[in-house]
Amino acid sequence: MGSLVSKKRGSADISGKQGGTTSAKSLPPPDVGKPIEVKVCKASDMQDGEMREVEVGGGKALLIKEDGEFSALGHKCTHYGAPLVKGVLCNGRVRCPWHGACFNAKTGDIEDFPGLDSLPKFEVTVENDNVVVKTNKKVLEKPKRMKEMSCHSPDNDTVYLIVGGGGAAITCAETLRQEGFKGRVVMATKEPHLPYDRPKLSKALDSTGEALALRDKNFFSVYDIEVLTEKEATSVDCPSKVVTFADGQTIAYDKLLIATGGKPRPCTSPGSDLQNVCLLRSPADGNYISQQGRGKKVVIVGTSFIGMEVAAYFAEKASSVSVVGVSSTPFGRVLGEQVGSMLRKMHEDKGVKFYMNNGVVEFKGENGKLKEVVLQSGETLPADLCIVGIGVTPNTEFLSDSGIEMTKGALDVDKTMQTSQEHVFAAGDIVHFPLPMADGEKVTIGHWQLAKAHGRCAALNMLGQGVEFNSVPFFWTMQYGKSLRYAGHGAGFEDVVIEGSLDDMQFVAYYLKGDNVLAVASMNRDPVVAQAAEIMHSGRTLSRADAEAGSDSWKSQL
Repeated sequence: MGSLVSKKRGSADISGKQGGTTSAKSLPPPDVGKPIEVKVCKASDMQDGEMREVEVGGGKALLIKEDGEFSALGHKCTHYGAPLVKGVLCNGRVRCPWHGACFNAKTGDIEDFPGLDSLPKFEVTVENDNVVVKTNKKVLEKPKRMKEMSCHSPDNDTVYLIVGGGGAAITCAETLRQEGFKGRVVMATKEPHLPYDRPKLSKALDSTGEALALRDKNFFSVYDIEVLTEKEATSVDCPSKVVTFADGQTIAYDKLLIATGGKPRPCTSPGSDLQNVCLLRSPADGNYISQQGRGKKVVIVGTSFIGMEVAAYFAEKASSVSVVGVSSTPFGRVLGEQVGSMLRKMHEDKGVKFYMNNGVVEFKGENGKLKEVVLQSGETLPADLCIVGIGVTPNTEFLSDSGIEMTKGALDVDKTMQTSQEHVFAAGDIVHFPLPMADGEKVTIGHWQLAKAHGRCAALNMLGQGVEFNSVPFFWTMQYGKSLRYAGHGAGFEDVVIEGSLDDMQFVAYYLKGDNVLAVASMNRDPVVAQAAEIMHSGRTLSRADAEAGSDSWKSQL
């Protein structure tokens, strides 16, 4: 077991070798450049628990004092470059103020996502009350650091197979190599692209797969991660530990991760097969939508985050943008009526028109091409392009005979991300998993950050480390240059407490059930959501009294 049942390799395999012999240790030593040594401040000037951005040799570092000890790291988040000094230092880690990525405060290693890379670490000493940071020019110039990774050893024929090519898949593959796994890591994805930054799809529709790629081809080759693109799994035989693919090939595994993600839910109204009735799943979809919608009449069905981000993208590019939603307010189910109404007004101020408490009865066309969208209200919207964003379903049909237990199409996993079948793990949008902050209640949540956290947890447990999943859901949306952050799991919230001003788009929203805060959202109030996420991660719960007192009161709990 552990070898290819069929030795024929997929044509899209980019590694170019059958079990590489490259070793990270064989790479040439880096050119570290000129050494730098700078006195950055007085030790007695910094309070315990303080972070400070300091000048170091023409660059900057994040200086940290916690439990009386100093450390110095890269000053920008490795995800999108947020200034970490504006983030949160708590319990030995730094949390990014924008998107929630977490880094070890002493080593700089990434501990929660959405990024992939760790922070550079600089040497710190204290000499006669002077805090001295020591590094070199080359390290200082690099804002990111990749953790040391192993490669495949030719005498190790163990196969860890990853089915899927998204955030969970790449994080699992990298974690396996970071933890010293020297067997074969094979990633099989039905997409034509290497793993890419999927959340950017609806924000930058004209981006290519190459521009969105999380790692380049050389990375996968150097670290012997075999990527098979356009490789769709059709069945899994758990007793035999074999996966069969659409091209007839089979791959045997010792451990398997299933991370196939969700797929857009199609609209079944008559005419949905007309040209220019589109779903958004891939860069190719995004490119087509971007090209077809410019200067045209665009209709968006669904008020999900994808739908509303696409509306924001087209607001100044299309001749008209219309949004059709089944609820009374966009985002109402997730963000509540008040925040949803504020976001709706933000869109309306840009010319977007809404048709709420509505749905599509029919798509009408001419010569096979979309011309009109007929609504339940009886209104007819002229349309050159329609994007359907009415949710996703787990991409798990191929597992119907696998014996893996499921809940509404999602794979049931335990705290270690293992399924009901031995040696089979699952991660990402397709899993029904126990959420620690919800007292272990099983949930299915389609967040990019969570998918990566799942992937890391699964990798550690594929290696037998017995690590339980522990992460707080964190997501964001960017519309018209305004970012909304959200941490927690607010399903079933009963009340919303608003701190600040919705009209000024500077607020914190607390989502409550009874006396407990389930989730916190904010706009222009960083790092409040990051602070709330840290409190939730520690196992504590904010109360209604905390929400009503405001963030200046409860953040002292950190």
